[in-house]
Amino acid sequence: QVQLVESGGGLVQAGGSLKLSCAASIRVFSINTMAWYRQAPGKQREWLAVISSGGTTNYADSVRGRFTISRDNAKNTVYLQMNSLKPEDTAVYYCKLLGPPEYWGRGTQVTVSS
Repeated sequence: QVQLVESGGGLVQAGGSLKLSCAASIRVFSINTMAWYRQAPGKQREWLAVISSGGTTNYADSVRGRFTISRDNAKNTVYLQMNSLKPEDTAVYYCKLLGPPEYWGRGTQVTVSS
């Protein structure tokens, strides 16, 4: 069974930065496309960023220029560097392994205070 474990969330002031990590327990991590999503209270889960096995990235307009997705295949880990954080970035952040099959982590809370 594949497990994804997010970490790095916390409380930060507006304008600050956080770096999230997602460690995957999968033998061949490098061939999988990985993505980050978030879900704020009362809202639908929102796609944020994706990185392919080859390192190609894409971002939602809401985070482009502020967030950076990256991966370290040697560590089976994908990252999300978040800069210039805003209160509206407050949400639970999830990583996803696209597979197929797809797997989700349990999420990490990010709270941005104004």
